[in-house]
Amino acid sequence: MPSIDVCFSPELIHLFDLRGKAVVAVDILRASSTMVTAFAHGAATIIPVTQLEECLGLAKQGCLTAAERDGIKAEGFDFGNSPFSYMIPEVKGSTIAITTTNGTRAIRLSEAAEEIVIGSFLNLETVVNHLVELQLDVLVVCAGWKGMFNLEDSLYAGAVAEQLLERGFSSGSDATLGALHLYQNAKADLFQYLQASSHVQRMQRLEITKDIHFCLQHNLYDVLPVWQNDKLVNLKAVPVA
Repeated sequence: MPSIDVCFSPELIHLFDLRGKAVVAVDILRASSTMVTAFAHGAATIIPVTQLEECLGLAKQGCLTAAERDGIKAEGFDFGNSPFSYMIPEVKGSTIAITTTNGTRAIRLSEAAEEIVIGSFLNLETVVNHLVELQLDVLVVCAGWKGMFNLEDSLYAGAVAEQLLERGFSSGSDATLGALHLYQNAKADLFQYLQASSHVQRMQRLEITKDIHFCLQHNLYDVLPVWQNDKLVNLKAVPVA
């Protein structure tokens, strides 16, 4: 039977053999939630990059650009990292190059995996159903915050673990059990549970609390972003007639 394991930070990813595994890359607040939202509003492809200069360079190839550092939109880019920014007609059919403090790095460090899926609470059920179909060992890679553990990504890992364990997967480690117990303690009110967490407090100081509420919603979108040929595509995209 396949297993479910959790990597709490990209700094720990070297401890895992990614070959033949399905990685779920997650940055709940906000990169992965924002990517899912962009696809839900018609984005054709998303190109995650690690450097601001590389992202800006892709504008010359016709890409929209998005950049965030320390929770704030970087100057000179089309978008920041708020999911609400992508709910506009211009997103439909576009290619978006994006770089963020934590999330895009987690994706790039997972490239040795058999499959990389972008996860968020917004598309939780769609991701879990896909993982069950794949029947590969799963590793949830939490983006964390600048290499350190964070609570919101770990709660998402627990949500994935809860559903996969119910559907025949085995627990890969104590990390899986820890994430599961966190989620089970928190799921009745994720926002309240996260009130004391460092990133939520950081975002509240920036007055972007509405983004937190939005990103904690479950199963809002039937979107499945996966890594293919150095970019993300939505496997659930509706073909254009």
